[in-house]
Amino acid sequence: MTFAIPPAVEAQIDELITHYPAKRSAALMVLHAVQEHCGYISSAAVEWTAAKLGLQPINILELVTFYPMLRQSPVGKFHLKVCRTLSCALGGSHQLHRHLCEKLGLDAHGHGAQTTPDGRFTVEFVECLASCGTAPVMMCNDEFHEAVSPAQADELLTRCQ
Repeated sequence: MTFAIPPAVEAQIDELITHYPAKRSAALMVLHAVQEHCGYISSAAVEWTAAKLGLQPINILELVTFYPMLRQSPVGKFHLKVCRTLSCALGGSHQLHRHLCEKLGLDAHGHGAQTTPDGRFTVEFVECLASCGTAPVMMCNDEFHEAVSPAQADELLTRCQ
């Protein structure tokens, strides 16, 4: 299967590249655009992006594997990101993560993002979500939630049904 970006999206990416002094400098923004369109960065997307920017695929793969906001596999319709850094851990994020996993039938001790069999929910522990004073915090897709209790998490899951 050949990787392709629709002409309209590729035109937006081409225009985006013009905002940078060197094509290489646009790599992260191009990856964001590819992920926004495709949902994740596949190995074929890595090769396409490298070719687009005149780089080697390893130069793009280094970025994809370094930055946690870039995904190498699809996520569910509702991507639940639970902060695991110190303030949130002290505020109960591990219990919140366990609660969400148990509620959705996922392994609370599993590593990395886990998606429900129906593809609706992905639960993932992530690094700092930048709201240490309102721990524990989480995101559902692009929606931010502060001081999340298990009951509030349940309400969120219900709203997502």
